[in-house]
Amino acid sequence: MPRKFSISIVLIVLFAVLGFAVWTVFFKSTGLPPEGFARGNGRIEADLIDISPRLAGRVAEIRVQEGDRVRPGDVLAVMDTTELDSQLMRAEAAVASAEAAVGVAAAQVTEAEAKLALARSEQARAETLGTRDMLSRQDLDISRTATQVAETAVTAASANLRARERAVDAEVAASAEIAARIADSTLSAQSAGRVLYRLAQPGEILGSGGKLLTLVSLEEVYMEFFLSATQAPRVRIGDEARIVPDIMTNTSVPAVVSFVSPQAQFTPKQVETVTERESLMFRIRVRIPAELVAARIDQIKTGVRGVAWVRLVGDDGSLPDWSEALIPPLLVMPAAPAADLP
Repeated sequence: MPRKFSISIVLIVLFAVLGFAVWTVFFKSTGLPPEGFARGNGRIEADLIDISPRLAGRVAEIRVQEGDRVRPGDVLAVMDTTELDSQLMRAEAAVASAEAAVGVAAAQVTEAEAKLALARSEQARAETLGTRDMLSRQDLDISRTATQVAETAVTAASANLRARERAVDAEVAASAEIAARIADSTLSAQSAGRVLYRLAQPGEILGSGGKLLTLVSLEEVYMEFFLSATQAPRVRIGDEARIVPDIMTNTSVPAVVSFVSPQAQFTPKQVETVTERESLMFRIRVRIPAELVAARIDQIKTGVRGVAWVRLVGDDGSLPDWSEALIPPLLVMPAAPAADLP
């Protein structure tokens, strides 16, 4: 075979490969999605949770490090409660004293009621003797006055008892308030997540609301992207979606449309659409199912970029089949419920 002919064949093959690569990069990857589908660029995100003490105090202990995964109920940090413990002991002593005062007041009520019963009995006898003219008018009035005084004493003793009981309620409330402050000094995780930042160390004094830790919540993992005003109204909340992460281009992750912005906004600078840039866009959020997140909790990485796909409702209300979309195969969902997953 002539040398020139061999070189020509090699050049033809090289140009063919180069042409295919150019078509793949500039046409296939940037071409419009199939009819009935829309897509947008975004990144996998999760909500950030700041862990802060409700009251100012000294950090006694921090039980997690950056990167640790936490579960709901895990103790993250403990604030020093020496002063609060002393206040609680004093409050509990005040409760005991108030309860003792209630006992005294109750005894006073019993005594006053006994005196009233005696006064009424003596008045009854005096009334009988008075009708028989065997008792002077003065003695009868004295008996009646004694009964009235005894009734007033019962009323006063009962009021004092109620006041003492309310005092017990106040002391119990004060004790419960201090106990609540002590309980709040133990900072626990309210949801599954991962420690992103550790912002303080044991021994440091933090003000009320001072940040101690920052967690990445792994219960709400999602991707946000933007669609044009002609596409966004055709996206239905609750419909299936797909996410193709840049680190898993051969697999699409199942998701659900959880939010469609009711208000248009100018396109953020960091968003690039595959079609011509438009001035107004709608924010769309697709959420990865919680059971899938729980099954692959150690693989979840926020900040990973990718492409989100959604279906557009047709004029007749129908939705296209996912098999028509030019996306990789779907990641298999776990069969076990989230509670049973590792």
